[in-house]
Amino acid sequence: MATRCRRARAVSGTVLMEKKVEFKFVLVDLYKGDQKQSEYMKKQPFGQVPYLDDDGFIVFESRAICRYICAKFPDQGTPLVPTEIKAKALFEQACSIEYSNFDQFASNAVAEKVFKPMRGLTSNDELAASLLSTLDKKLEGYEAILSKQKYLAGDEITLADLFHLSYGSMLSMIGFNGLESEEKPNVARWWKDITSRESWQAVKDGLNV
Repeated sequence: MATRCRRARAVSGTVLMEKKVEFKFVLVDLYKGDQKQSEYMKKQPFGQVPYLDDDGFIVFESRAICRYICAKFPDQGTPLVPTEIKAKALFEQACSIEYSNFDQFASNAVAEKVFKPMRGLTSNDELAASLLSTLDKKLEGYEAILSKQKYLAGDEITLADLFHLSYGSMLSMIGFNGLESEEKPNVARWWKDITSRESWQAVKDGLNV
């Protein structure tokens, strides 16, 4: 349930499957402190998860991992990063949208309502409510964009869409249904689309591949 573990599993795993790349998922037991052991920190100096080991070449930070996978296998599986200059500009714009207008609100709300109680801490319900209220307003921008195109960067799915899966999939756990609301039909259509993908369905409850 750790946030970075979820992104490693949900996003990196989904991208690996979209790109049809064989891989092995290695469990890091955060409760036992595996991520702080010296051997682990030689690979990930911040003692965090995930990292990717590609025959000795180490990449960490989930978004960097996903971009590396797409760059290494550009013609394999689903094209998730466009190469045409204008399409790539819209892709980078969409990635920035996710990072600036979605992730910081969704992830912090989930941290307050899910992960703090798991650690025996008291959640700040007022802060969580404020974050979710802001997120709901941000989704109005999503609705405007998605009323004109199928995905955030255009009519083809990209990493920018998949980056939403890890925290977006947890929002209903804390009572936020803005991604499925009839008030934002294009957001709901988009969310149903990306969460229905075979790659996500295969990894969302655990990697058994």
